[in-house]
Amino acid sequence: MARLILLNKPFGVLSQFTGGKEGAADTLAHLVDVPGVYPAGRLDKDSEGLLLLTDDGRLQARIAEPKHKMTKTYLAQVEGEADEERIARLRGGIDLKDGRTSPAEARRIDPPSLWSRDPPVRYRKNVPDSWIELTITEGRNRQVRRMTAAVGLPTLRLVRWQVGEWRLDGLAPGEWRDMTI
Repeated sequence: MARLILLNKPFGVLSQFTGGKEGAADTLAHLVDVPGVYPAGRLDKDSEGLLLLTDDGRLQARIAEPKHKMTKTYLAQVEGEADEERIARLRGGIDLKDGRTSPAEARRIDPPSLWSRDPPVRYRKNVPDSWIELTITEGRNRQVRRMTAAVGLPTLRLVRWQVGEWRLDGLAPGEWRDMTI
């Protein structure tokens, strides 16, 4: 039996248990006191949402390694108007410095009902923002942020909502749910 923990990683927390500048306060160590589990993939410090932790190396590889093409769904608040032309470009794949991304599922969505973020996203009265849902099968470094920027929609807030079959539903920032699979 493998242990799997679904964690809602808060903004500002590193996806690791040691090595933060502020000690345990900015790492997973202050959130999950479970020995023997490790992150299956990463979520950068500026992103929030679902992070999976497991004690099973094979499961960790299946979740994290791009060759398995496990889907990851993000909710992104972007600066600018997410019109159909920009959404279509995201769907077709984007040329980045490290190569072209695989096509993504992308759609504009209404602002989701999420928890408040600390610090809050900057608000600019004269610059519109919009929300998109983006599902990818890769996991390059800061990929979603680079993709949205490439189509002229810089990411203001990024929340990973789903990885494969596992969803963030019902977890507040810093909360986690233990599963045995």
